[in-house]
Amino acid sequence: MTELLPTAPELDAAEVISFRTADGVDLALRRVGPADGPAVLLVHGHGVSSEMFALPEIRNVTDVLADAGYQSWLLDWRGSCRLPYNESGLPYTLDDVALYDLPTAVAQIRERIGDRPLFVVAHCIGALALALSTTAGLLPGLAGVVAQGVFLTPKVSTSARVRVLLGSELLGSRVSHIESDFRKVGLWSRRTLLYAALSRKGDCPDPTCRMVHHGWGMGAKLFEHDHLDARTHDRLAELFGAIPLSVLPHLRQMELAHAVVRWNVDDERYRALPENALDHADRIDCPVLLLSGSRNEAWLDSNKLCYEVLSARNPGIDVRYTEIPSYGHLDTFIGRGAALDVFGHLVDFFDEIQLGWRSGRPAVR
Repeated sequence: MTELLPTAPELDAAEVISFRTADGVDLALRRVGPADGPAVLLVHGHGVSSEMFALPEIRNVTDVLADAGYQSWLLDWRGSCRLPYNESGLPYTLDDVALYDLPTAVAQIRERIGDRPLFVVAHCIGALALALSTTAGLLPGLAGVVAQGVFLTPKVSTSARVRVLLGSELLGSRVSHIESDFRKVGLWSRRTLLYAALSRKGDCPDPTCRMVHHGWGMGAKLFEHDHLDARTHDRLAELFGAIPLSVLPHLRQMELAHAVVRWNVDDERYRALPENALDHADRIDCPVLLLSGSRNEAWLDSNKLCYEVLSARNPGIDVRYTEIPSYGHLDTFIGRGAALDVFGHLVDFFDEIQLGWRSGRPAVR
């Protein structure tokens, strides 16, 4: 059984489904919400876990989905800070998440829900992996996809690009992970000065907040600080884990191409994945909602660009773009007001698709 670190109290009673991917990694799903409702797979980002979708101190997205009649499936993929693999496992790229983690998770859900509708909501790095999986045709029959922050066309600021380049080159051979919790570094570690430099930005007195808020030294704010509930802010060290640097070269390659690309080009094990996901966007067979905060510094206007590119190149895809005023990146899920400002867009999107099915009209346009 997959070993999970402690989580929010209301999820302790949730059904936990442990499973193993084809390449031997133990992952976990948790099912919460109505027993017979349409299913929603929630895919977290890098350095966090599925708990970002179930914060007990706020009205979270699983609460909103349950009230609307949807069943949430919270996935902890190999980059989850709740899984030992995140720190002790072999280095991985997004190819592994796209080829192994997401298709296996979807298969696990399908075994249990039959032909009920299955939606996917993916955040940040999870959305990049989802882009690879869907354009590879590995997730057929989805009812709809929501990608938050980024999807097929990753784009960052010039300063962030330089930092990712330098970080992958200078740190990659010396440091395998960056701790989010500054307390784990201590004052006498040989890396104390490095972590002090990475957490120097920001006005918050909490060094862990400064570290996470500014993207572990990458220079892009991950959330609007004032949007966090005080209780969420006080436990950022619990919500964020060590950040594996093995994915940085792949992210750098994607951003330089402004497209989601395969890293393992010469490895036959990954031949099912497209070398360039954007070139195979016609394989996306369900409606797509692209979400982004108007102040998203992590991926700038990546999803707006994605909407424009898909609308021009693939007019047959049902795609829409929604921008959340005043929100940044991660606060679209962990912000104290996200239930009012963000989650309604998800429910409306899902409801509209199902209404279209029942009426025989196109799902979303």
